[in-house]
Amino acid sequence: MNPSDAYLDSAPLQPGDTVAFVSPAGQCSAEALERGKSYYEQWGLHVVVGRHALAKHPRADYLAGTDDQRRADLVEAWLNPEIDAVVSTRGGYGSLRLLDGIDWAAMRAAATRRDGRPKLLTGSSDITALHEAFRAHLDVPTLFCPMATNDVFGKSAIIREDVRRWLLQPWRGQSLVGPATEILAQGTARGRFTGGNLSLLASALGTADARQRPEGILFLEDVTEKPYRIDNFLTQLRRAGYFDGLAGIVLGSWHDSGDLSAVRALMEDEFGDAGIPVLWEQGFGHDPDAISVPLGVEGLLDATGREPVLTVTGSA
Repeated sequence: MNPSDAYLDSAPLQPGDTVAFVSPAGQCSAEALERGKSYYEQWGLHVVVGRHALAKHPRADYLAGTDDQRRADLVEAWLNPEIDAVVSTRGGYGSLRLLDGIDWAAMRAAATRRDGRPKLLTGSSDITALHEAFRAHLDVPTLFCPMATNDVFGKSAIIREDVRRWLLQPWRGQSLVGPATEILAQGTARGRFTGGNLSLLASALGTADARQRPEGILFLEDVTEKPYRIDNFLTQLRRAGYFDGLAGIVLGSWHDSGDLSAVRALMEDEFGDAGIPVLWEQGFGHDPDAISVPLGVEGLLDATGREPVLTVTGSA
């Protein structure tokens, strides 16, 4: 079976499966961790917590423990044959710092679960660095989704239900169109879903993880970045050839990033004449009701009608 098709007709998880909560980036509180665990346990999942999930870095208050501690929890969870999915507690910053010390050969060897399907990594924002590294080194599907210890997870029933859906239901035919999605450029595209947080993708340029450029349908979002900063990230990626060969682009939320009309005008200038379909404000990322996005899977983007279509199809 193509790993990208692993969750098309059977859900990634089922009640009774074990997930590991780890903190590859920023700190979370004990209270937030317990609250996040309770949601997953309500779904019938068994939750184990990484040894350093609540650790604090001795110098940097924006990191959950040292690089070695955070890396150890991530790797140990992935290598553990009893773990079915690795759940990132939160984003922030720090995932990029872990990548060079990971034994990717060992991670590849441990990527298959007891049922023969790949394990699942989940998380968003700064966890983009891990999604990209897993794409480059492991070629397994992952889930870009809001994280259970973040405030929005507790405040938004829409987020919780959407994450539960992607974890506990098959992916084939699932729609990713948000309530505010618009067509920015028309066309039809088929291909693998990749991408994530714009600034993290730009930060990875020049590294081994970014040498395998994405193809297919690229998802982009960011938060608290002014339009000129977004322009800078896009220009950096374009000059590096990152957008070459894409079949389509899906633009998510640009929460707290200034005047959205200015961001949209920038996107129209950057991608409007690229000859590929582009969606605007699809809703994934840092939106208060953010939509989850499966990465490393094949899908369809149809922006030819009055309403866009964005769905998981599989490689067949």
